[in-house]
Amino acid sequence: MGNLFGRKRRSRVTEQDKAVLQLKQQRDKLKQYQKRISLNMERERDLARQLLKEGRKEKAMLLLKKKRYQEQLLDKTENQISNLERMVQDIEFTQIEMKVLEGLKIGNECLNKMHQVMSIEEVERIMGETQDAVEYQRQIDEILAGSLTEEDEDAILEELNAITQEQMELPEVPAEPLPDTTPEATPVKNRPKPELVAAS
Repeated sequence: MGNLFGRKRRSRVTEQDKAVLQLKQQRDKLKQYQKRISLNMERERDLARQLLKEGRKEKAMLLLKKKRYQEQLLDKTENQISNLERMVQDIEFTQIEMKVLEGLKIGNECLNKMHQVMSIEEVERIMGETQDAVEYQRQIDEILAGSLTEEDEDAILEELNAITQEQMELPEVPAEPLPDTTPEATPVKNRPKPELVAAS
């Protein structure tokens, strides 16, 4: 769909990233060149061996000179690859260092802002005000405690006992008398006499 609002998205690729990419591409091209030279050297060595068998010594010498020149090119190419790789590593490490420095810079700015809000004088002032408030409250507590008479103390205890009694209320006593549930007593004179059992 593309950009709906026509706003161009900001690329996260930096100039250093582009430089690293170009260096790596150049290194890869040099490695391909190395392969090609190595293959040519092997072919020319085989060809020189064949020429020697055929007795064409001068032609074989010419091929070996060319091979020697290619070996020198190979060494130079190896040095160039090493330089490119070292350059890539240096750039990547410098990028890491830059990120660390940027983080330290942001951290320092944040600390400075916090120190501006909470300076030493401000902390001392807040601590002093807190101590004053604690002392003031202590004085109020002392005044309130000293202003109560013995009668006030008794009234407070009495109210405390009343509240305690309310919390421990007993069940109400019924107004009507309870029914008598004990069995009726039979008079002694009306009781039947026990029968005597005659001994056999």
